[in-house]
Amino acid sequence: MLEWSQIREEVTKSAQQEPILASFLHATILNHDTLEAALSFHLSNILDSATLPAIAIREVIADAYQQQPELITTCMQDLTATYERDPVCQCYSTPLLYFKGFHALQSYRISHYLWEQQRRQLALFFQNRISTVLSVDIHPAAKIGSGLLIDHATGIVVGETAVIEDDVSMLHSVTLGGTGNQTGDRHPKVGKGVLIGAGAKILGNLTIGAGAKIAAGSVVLHPVAPHTTVAGVPAQPIGQPKQEQPALWMDQSI
Repeated sequence: MLEWSQIREEVTKSAQQEPILASFLHATILNHDTLEAALSFHLSNILDSATLPAIAIREVIADAYQQQPELITTCMQDLTATYERDPVCQCYSTPLLYFKGFHALQSYRISHYLWEQQRRQLALFFQNRISTVLSVDIHPAAKIGSGLLIDHATGIVVGETAVIEDDVSMLHSVTLGGTGNQTGDRHPKVGKGVLIGAGAKILGNLTIGAGAKIAAGSVVLHPVAPHTTVAGVPAQPIGQPKQEQPALWMDQSI
């Protein structure tokens, strides 16, 4: 189980190895006694704007963590997922400090909390800032489970009625979108352990079964059965993944 003390130890070594970053690392991590304190500081500075400055954003984030402590448990699961699945991630502290996919996901979780609390204008403000600053556009009403990896992250779009279950991995430029201007339940439902390759587009109120693999560049217009690999435009079944949960292995081959 990942502990905050382990992250602090990693960052302490980093500050010693790269003194030019010591001020940044102390301000972001080492000056804080808890993960939630560090996150609220770091995310608020990322989302800072002239109209809503970091100090006000930090109060909103800190209040969300106080009112819903499970957000931090979920954050730890996302952090662990990134460390375990991304081969360039050599420390738990790396995504916390530098990965915009992780930053966007944790910021979305605050916007979703605000949406559920009926603070919808503020939730939409967060969505806008996340999209503008991090190039990740997730509607606050979307439902996303824990243990998610968003690798590289640029160009991610997740629609209002989309559902993503636990332990999913997706790469950059993935769209979970609708097929027109209809209202109501109109976005994809992605099952546990699914791997979605770079540039894949999944469109409409359809189900991607648990353990499926969506090949890079595919356009998915029909439901995908569990433990099935699909590829192409439009996507067609081409076999089965080698692993029960391909998201955990990040094997892009088909």
